[in-house]
Amino acid sequence: MHELTHTLSHDMFLMPLPLAEKILRPVIVYLFLVVFLRIFGKRELAQLNPFDLVVLLSLSNTVQNAMIGDDNSVSGGLVGAFSLLAINWVLAWVLYRAPKATVLLSGHPATLIRDGVVDEAELKNQSLTHEDLISVLNKNGFNDLGDVHTCVLEPNGTFFVEGKKLSSDDLQRGEIMKALAALTAEVQALRREVAAQG
Repeated sequence: MHELTHTLSHDMFLMPLPLAEKILRPVIVYLFLVVFLRIFGKRELAQLNPFDLVVLLSLSNTVQNAMIGDDNSVSGGLVGAFSLLAINWVLAWVLYRAPKATVLLSGHPATLIRDGVVDEAELKNQSLTHEDLISVLNKNGFNDLGDVHTCVLEPNGTFFVEGKKLSSDDLQRGEIMKALAALTAEVQALRREVAAQG
C-alpha cells in the first residue's frame, strides 16, 4: 500500500523537467502568441467566420506541447498555469503603466466607416470583405450603411458601431408627420361618422 501511494504521488507530482524550464516555456509561447496576433491583425480575435474560430482553437492545441514538454504531472500543469497567469498579469500591469506600450502591442483602432462611407483601404488592410462588414452591422441592428455614423474595429477584436444622430430638423419633421397622420385618422373617423348618420 505504501509503495502504491509512493508510486502514485511520484507519477502525479514529480516533474521530469527542471522548474526553470517549466516556467520559461509558457512565458515564451505566450509572448510569441501576443506578437503573432499583433502581426496578423485583429481579424482572428473578432472571429468573423468559422475559419477564424478554427485558427484560435487550433492554436491552443498547436502550442500545448511547446508549453508543457514531456510533462504530464499535476505539479507541471500547476507551474505552467501559474506562469501563464503571472506573465499575463505582468503584461497587463506594464500596459496600464505605459500607454505607449499598449499602442505598440495592441495596435490602433481601425475606422471602417465614417459618415456612412466605407473606407475601402482600411477594410482591405484589415482583410475584411463587404460581407463581413454587413454582417457586423446587422448584428448591431443596422441594415443600411447610410444609417451608420462610425464603425470601428477595436484592437481587441470588438466592433464599435454608432448610428447617425438625427438633427433637430429631422426630429421636428418626424413629429409633424406623426401629428399629420393622427389628424388624418381623426378626419377619416369623422367622415365615417357623418356618412353613417346621413
